[in-house]
Amino acid sequence: MGIVKISDQMHENLRVAGSALSRSINAQAEHWMRVGMLTEMHPELDYREICQLLIQAELAGGLDITMAASGQLGKSGASSVGEN
Repeated sequence: MGIVKISDQMHENLRVAGSALSRSINAQAEHWMRVGMLTEMHPELDYREICQLLIQAELAGGLDITMAASGQLGKSGASSVGEN
């Protein structure tokens, strides 16, 4: 674990969003980082599909950048991502 410096404005944004969504500031920041990471790796996916990948990753033991980058996320058990 490390320390990440963010602006006061971003901290306030995290506080507001976290409060609205019943998450801690740290949990909200981690959520936004996960969504952002997957969005950069899979720009063809929409937010709903990104959330499905996050759920699949959690069921598989957590989000691993190696699996996300190699396209292995979503291959096992939930190949419906993007097929709706």
